[in-house]
Amino acid sequence: MNRKLVNAIANRDGAALARLSDGHQSNNQPVVNENAEKLVNALFRQLKQVFPAATQTNLRNESDEALAKQQWIAAFAENGIRTKEQLSAGMRYARASENPFWPSPGQFVQWCKQGSIQNSGLPDESELYDMVMTYSAKRGLYDSPEHYPWSSHACYWMVTKLYSQMMGLNLNESELHKRCKQELISMSRRMESGEQIPEPRVQLTELHIPTSNERALDHLAEIRRKLNLKPQNNPVANTQQ
Repeated sequence: MNRKLVNAIANRDGAALARLSDGHQSNNQPVVNENAEKLVNALFRQLKQVFPAATQTNLRNESDEALAKQQWIAAFAENGIRTKEQLSAGMRYARASENPFWPSPGQFVQWCKQGSIQNSGLPDESELYDMVMTYSAKRGLYDSPEHYPWSSHACYWMVTKLYSQMMGLNLNESELHKRCKQELISMSRRMESGEQIPEPRVQLTELHIPTSNERALDHLAEIRRKLNLKPQNNPVANTQQ
């Protein structure tokens, strides 16, 4: 990275950043490829129809729109949004949105990811969470996880992995929801890349999952509470009494 740019960022020098930006543009050094620019240009035309008030707020002039497009292109590059199908999935959520305001790049990226998950035939986050809970309650009725009635190969791999994490790490509801979201994004990317998700097969049982010191102390405190034991702050002093 250019040292002048590094110094400008470190010093939060907006004027210097603007000069550097102008210099890059004048030298015809595009920040992104032409395909990304075309996708965002087409997307903005569609979004203006869905959120017409943006021309009076976020996109009042060409300069505002050009700066906004740079941020959107950067957000897409950072989050792997690069196809028309992904943008179309995001637009479905945009058209269904009850919020009249222009979405942020981050919000639209989430819409694209959620749409990609649906396009892959995967459950949404809440449905996957419910699948884990149902599997947890009924898994004992089957000889093995492979004999459980899975709706798809992908669900087998996601649910068994999440169940193992839930039990091994003692995840609470919010923690499990977060991991469901991460697992769906990971699986949808695998499927979008053309990977064939393998059928259920016997997995090696993970006999030990390390527990953090903090969580281990929480477990110990919980056991003491259940047994009505008082914490021993000074074992040496207690021995001498």
